[in-house]
Amino acid sequence: MTSVSRTAGSTIDPVPELRTRWATTVAAARGTRRPTAPGGAPAPDPTPYAENLLSRWSEPQRRYHNVAHLAAVLDRIDELAEHADDLPVVQLAAWFHDAVYRPDRSENEERSAALAERALPELGVGAARTAEVARLVRLTVTHDPAPDDPDGEVLCDADLAVLAGSPDAYAAYAASVRDEYAFVPDADFAAGRSAVLRQLLALPRLFRTPQGYDRWEHLARRNLATELDLLSGGG
Repeated sequence: MTSVSRTAGSTIDPVPELRTRWATTVAAARGTRRPTAPGGAPAPDPTPYAENLLSRWSEPQRRYHNVAHLAAVLDRIDELAEHADDLPVVQLAAWFHDAVYRPDRSENEERSAALAERALPELGVGAARTAEVARLVRLTVTHDPAPDDPDGEVLCDADLAVLAGSPDAYAAYAASVRDEYAFVPDADFAAGRSAVLRQLLALPRLFRTPQGYDRWEHLARRNLATELDLLSGGG
C-alpha cells in the first residue's frame, strides 16, 4: 500500500507546493489561451484565490480538515489519475470540498460547493466544469458515487484514503477528528462517531476505483472496526 504521508501531525509544510499546484490546475481547467471572466474581461490572476482557499484551510478550528488533508487528497488523486475522466475537475473539487468547514455545522459541503460556483466562473472556468466541481463537492456528503461516475469515485476514494493508514497514522487521524469536536461531550461524540463508522462499514465497498479497492479496502475496514470497538468500550 502507498503510505498516506501527509496527515495530521505531519512536519511537511505543503503550502508552497499547493500554491504551484493550484495555478497549474486552474490553467488546465480553463482550457483556453485567453480565459475570460463573466462580462468578457480577462480572467484574473489565480494567486489571490489560492491564498483565500489556503487561508480557509488553515483556520484555527481545523485539526484534521486542514492544508495537510488537502495535500494528502491531491496526492491520492494523483495516484488514481488514470481512472478519472476530467482530472482538473477532480483536483478543483478537492480544493473546494472542505473549503468551508465548521465542525458545529451540517451545511459545510453545500456552502463549499456554493463557493466553487462563485469563484470558478470568475477565474474563467467554464460553466460545465464549474457545475461538475460543485456536484463532486456535494457528493462528499455521502461518499457514495454512482457506478458510472469515475470522477466521483476518484474524489471519494482520495478523501477516504486516510482510513487505510498504519495503526499509528490512523490513531493520529482519529485523535485529530476528536480534537475538532472538543466541544462535544465524550459520550455524545462516541455515539455520533460510532454511527458514522457503522455507516461506512455498511457500504458494500469503501473504495470504488480498482486501485483504491486493492490498496486500501482491507486496511480501512480493519481500522474502522478497531476504532468502533474502542468507542464501544471493547479496547
